[in-house]
Amino acid sequence: MNSAIPFFIDGDGIIIDAVKRVDLSMSSQRLVLPNMKYEFPPAQNKLCILEHGADDIITAVQNISRNMSLSKALLSVVQGISPIICREWEHLAGHGRDLYTSELDEESVSRLRFFLKRTINAVRDCTGEPYIITDGTKKPVDFTFEHIQQYGTGRSDKRNSFCELLDTYYSRRDMLENVRQKSDDLNKLLSNTASRLIKKIYLQNEELSACADREYFRICGDLIQANLYRLEKGLDECEVENYYDENLAKIKIPLDRALSPSANSQRYYKKYQKAKTAEQVLKVQIEKAETELDYISSVMDSLSRAESVRELDEIRQELAEQGYIKSKGKKQKSESALPPLEFTSEAGFKILIGRNNRQNDKLTLKYANKSDIWLHAKDIPGSHTIIITNGREVDENTLLYAAALSAAHCKARNSSKVPVDYTKVKFVSKPQGAKPGMVIYTNQKTMFVTPLSVND
Repeated sequence: MNSAIPFFIDGDGIIIDAVKRVDLSMSSQRLVLPNMKYEFPPAQNKLCILEHGADDIITAVQNISRNMSLSKALLSVVQGISPIICREWEHLAGHGRDLYTSELDEESVSRLRFFLKRTINAVRDCTGEPYIITDGTKKPVDFTFEHIQQYGTGRSDKRNSFCELLDTYYSRRDMLENVRQKSDDLNKLLSNTASRLIKKIYLQNEELSACADREYFRICGDLIQANLYRLEKGLDECEVENYYDENLAKIKIPLDRALSPSANSQRYYKKYQKAKTAEQVLKVQIEKAETELDYISSVMDSLSRAESVRELDEIRQELAEQGYIKSKGKKQKSESALPPLEFTSEAGFKILIGRNNRQNDKLTLKYANKSDIWLHAKDIPGSHTIIITNGREVDENTLLYAAALSAAHCKARNSSKVPVDYTKVKFVSKPQGAKPGMVIYTNQKTMFVTPLSVND
């Protein structure tokens, strides 16, 4: 099976308990509950590699009626093998390219047979080795008993033992789950704040649209003023020539019969002035709300990537400083700030990435040298990335690697292509009064890159 529910049974096959119980509301065929007889999962009619060889598997794949990717075909006919192994077989059989069952020529079948035999022998002889699979940020995402090549170099990390492998993978997963639970209140706060700002911006934009009629009010005032000699008090409307129209078309203007023509004119001028003032105020308020929304989005992105309680504490401190949450009262002696994430390119350039907005500011505005390279996902919440140049010219591969890292540490990290801006640090500045992490920059160039992550 590709996934399983850990459980305990006694010597008679009676379930003592399970990590995840399965009752009638979840399944009517196979219950997993204490004091019930354990039943094996229903047969999947797949080939077990302990009983069948490579040729049996290839024949089963070739007999599949419809065209499908080789990895999915293998997954559908081989029992007990995970998707990552099936993708690896496809990768190796196709010289690194995607293969479909309709493309299985003699060469690809020969290569598939070789790698199937290699895996089968490793399973039968118990010679598999523990490998943990990481993404571009070194976060564990999978594990297996074979060296994996489908993600390129540096993603398949061998461990000393399977015990160490499982301890590393599950302890990291448990730690991330713990962080997720502890961040629920912050997520709720930020989501509610973002919703409030979105609603506010929407309503203000509607008000702004209404202000677009201000020129109509001014024209009405001018035309009434120009026709005072023809008008008298008590009229509900007047029809005059619109000298603002090139054809001098007639226009009907509603009037307040309780007011004199001159007062009606002033009434329209006041409407015009009110709409003009409202437009100016609304534009400022909308810009302010949009800036705040950008900031909240950046904090939400930092929170989504937090991997430790210390990172959560730094985000809480930032939000407290900005007035979004209450400070915990008397300051207690806090741990030293976490360092930025650090990577090294093949050419030896150090690449630093901020974990949160406060660290982004410190990294870009205080730590980095003016000649270092600054990168950030274009118009997308994310971390500041710095290439430490030490006066050296940065090679293209380092720039691409840093951009891919920057894309992996932004809100669009699950996208296939992300635009990343880069420029020298000397062209990056922080506007006075701007919130943490908010900067402006010039002289940038943009490249489109794939974020460094393992795709399922």
